Amino acid sequence: MNKATFGSRRGFAKLLAAAFVAGFGITGTAYAQNYPAKPVTLVVPYPAGGANDMLGRLIGQKLSEGLGQQFIIENKPGGGTLIGATAVAKAAPDGYTLLVGGFASNSVSPLLFKADYDPIKDFEPIGMFGTAPTVVITYPDSPYKTIKDVVEAAKKKPDQIMYGSSGNGSPLHMSGEMFTAQAGVKMVHVPYKGGSAHILDLIGKRLDVIFDTSTNSTPLIKGGKVRPIAVSSKTRLPDFPDVPTLTESGYPDFSVNGWYALYAPAKTPKPIVDKLSAELQKIMKMPDVVEKLRGVGVTPGTGKADELAAYAPAELEKYRKLIKDANIKAD
Repeated sequence: MNKATFGSRRGFAKLLAAAFVAGFGITGTAYAQNYPAKPVTLVVPYPAGGANDMLGRLIGQKLSEGLGQQFIIENKPGGGTLIGATAVAKAAPDGYTLLVGGFASNSVSPLLFKADYDPIKDFEPIGMFGTAPTVVITYPDSPYKTIKDVVEAAKKKPDQIMYGSSGNGSPLHMSGEMFTAQAGVKMVHVPYKGGSAHILDLIGKRLDVIFDTSTNSTPLIKGGKVRPIAVSSKTRLPDFPDVPTLTESGYPDFSVNGWYALYAPAKTPKPIVDKLSAELQKIMKMPDVVEKLRGVGVTPGTGKADELAAYAPAELEKYRKLIKDANIKAD
């Protein structure tokens, strides 16, 4: 087949797809009744393992059970989540390719890296799985017993107190930048290339603190590897009732959370989005799902599309301002 023939066929395929989608205006409801008629791919823009992958598999399993069709996890890591998110943004809007998105793919990474998609306009929100608050952790015998101790030390020793993160633009980094700005102190940010090297250096006393996500820190805290000194949730976490909130500690405006959500490509027919969202809302009320989420430090979401539609743009603008004010650059 020559290039001209291939190009013309591809153009015809695009026109056919557009006409097919347009036809949903009349037949969308009937089509959604039979959806899904084949396996659905859930793209996780991270490697296997970790919170995003675990949540994607949990939700995928429940969607499969509820809708009677396979929901297959496809890990597409790389580019700060941009590779996986781009694949979904450019996929056919038919409900058979979905994104396990959130903090990186739909708020921070498109602001730090060159993205081939708009994090809001190129996706249809289906619903949120949940949020993971920031937990400020230190090593077990650290002299810092409270967040006030950290601030006082940073004021006495500017640019000497170090906090680690899993990389520039990560929730850990954004938390550190937001906190130092609100506390009016200077701390040294030490970015790592993902993995657990930053945790190992904290345990080894080569870092002072980490503004970690609850999904990562919860098992470390329960295992006695690290000690929590503050959490960003508005109320104390049930698993750590003795750990004060940042609001209690004098920082009521601190707000950095990991968050996890389900998206479809833009222009996916509303009846399909509604069907997925309705099923997700049922899943988020299941006791075993709630228990698993809370067990890894995630506060369950509602699964409602309108909640996600309001939440994501606000997150995007919040980090746009923080990145500009703190002059944050990509790795």
